[in-house]
Amino acid sequence: MAAQDVLGQTARLASSSALLQVLFRVVTFGLNAFTLRYLSRELIGVVNVRLTLLYSTVVFLAREAFRRACLSGSAKRNWTKTINLLWLTVPLGVFWSLILGLVWLHLLEVPDPSVVPHYQAGVVAFGLSAIVELLGEPFWVLAQAHLFVRLKVIAESLSVVSKCILMVTLVILYPHWGLYIFSLAQLLYVSVLVMCYVVYFVMFLGSPEATKKSFPVARVKALLPSFVEDETFVNWKEARLTWSFFKQSFLKQILTEGERYVMTFLNVLNFGDQGVYDIVNNLGSLVARFIFLPIEESFYVFFAKVLERGKTVKDQKQDDVAMAANVLELLLKLVLLIGLTITVFGYAYSQLALDIYGGSMLSSGTGPDLLRCYSLYVLFLAVNGVTECFTSALMCKEEVDRYNFVMLALSFIFLCISYFLTHWYGSVGFILANCFNMGIRIAHSTHYIHHFFRESTHRPLRGLLPSPALLLVYIISAGVTACSEVLFCCDKGWMARLLHVSTGALCLAATLVTMFFSETKLIHFVRSQ
Repeated sequence: MAAQDVLGQTARLASSSALLQVLFRVVTFGLNAFTLRYLSRELIGVVNVRLTLLYSTVVFLAREAFRRACLSGSAKRNWTKTINLLWLTVPLGVFWSLILGLVWLHLLEVPDPSVVPHYQAGVVAFGLSAIVELLGEPFWVLAQAHLFVRLKVIAESLSVVSKCILMVTLVILYPHWGLYIFSLAQLLYVSVLVMCYVVYFVMFLGSPEATKKSFPVARVKALLPSFVEDETFVNWKEARLTWSFFKQSFLKQILTEGERYVMTFLNVLNFGDQGVYDIVNNLGSLVARFIFLPIEESFYVFFAKVLERGKTVKDQKQDDVAMAANVLELLLKLVLLIGLTITVFGYAYSQLALDIYGGSMLSSGTGPDLLRCYSLYVLFLAVNGVTECFTSALMCKEEVDRYNFVMLALSFIFLCISYFLTHWYGSVGFILANCFNMGIRIAHSTHYIHHFFRESTHRPLRGLLPSPALLLVYIISAGVTACSEVLFCCDKGWMARLLHVSTGALCLAATLVTMFFSETKLIHFVRSQ
């Protein structure tokens, strides 16, 4: 497949994934606002922090390394060996579910049964849901490698809608069921997700469309583990790369979910405060989840297909290098401007957003400060997502192994900083520690990118420099909206709030107009994709 075709399909995959993430986040916020009126903050804290952490940890440790390794390089490969390798995620998931399930049940603080009933059943259900989701991993990787955009959209949309319908029904009819509600909804979600992929490939394989596309897998039976006579069970090169990524993914999970591990294992916040933190965290991560994550996942595939892992810039095809450098520069500029916009306007509108969303329970206390800090953290997330996606797609096994040592040191430092900052600043300390963590990771990735392109004429890191005119408009907007918050928000009535929103809208409009005229290359890139 030509590099330009890969870019076009990758852009469509990223936009479709972004729309999916919008759906997920909107549904999550709606459910949080809805369930807050029926269930306790403590119950929401246990589900959204404790049990979700169990599920995400099992899934991440069992499959992340396999995804990275098996999506690297061309889609033309020995798919029998790749599929065999991917099925190893299931026993690995069973192992992690058993080990971590025992930790969650016997080593961590158990919630008060009168406040959070059926905790043990919740642990079992969320661990089981991780194993069920891993059963669809070979199908997911095959679809992702061949850029099956519609399949991902339909599968994840159906699973989210099914989960929401069941959850809302049970919350209204049986609120006393407690964790049973979330356990059943989670199991339904992963079951529908896996079944969508399985049914699609059962119908697709052997069809005229599959034959026309010369799809590398001809029969459904080929999607199951199989031995080939006189050949190894897996591709050992992929297996060794998977092991390298596994060591890295273990550390990356600690860095990604660090604050939840600190909350879960060190009990620095009670379950009620964890619930409030998680709600604010979900609100703050809206753009990070529905824009930055799809971009990172989709363009990782693009960079891995266009450039060859482990080769220097001189040994690559120069046309592909030029395209990759141009795309990287424009992606950096895109996420930087999105991040700056959120940082600037998020500061002055955090309290208003929380007051509208959750009332005084969220807008009083540390809620507004949490969201303001998260607005700054979004800027770090934006840049790190793109720079790390490029380096992960290009690093060879030895470079991945070296990076693992960096991540190990960073993990230890991050956990220590999280612990102390939380004692000093409360839940805000988690976000400050995350900013530090992301800053170090950005420094490493940008150093790698600079080193990779130094022997070429391309300088993609220029994407991190906004135009002077736009930077000036951002500074003015920050000052004007901050003054507007002091004058009009948030206890002076709805008319004052409306004036505050109008002020922000005018500043945002001025920012977008300046962006349109000063960043013409970026505007053309976004329009063309």
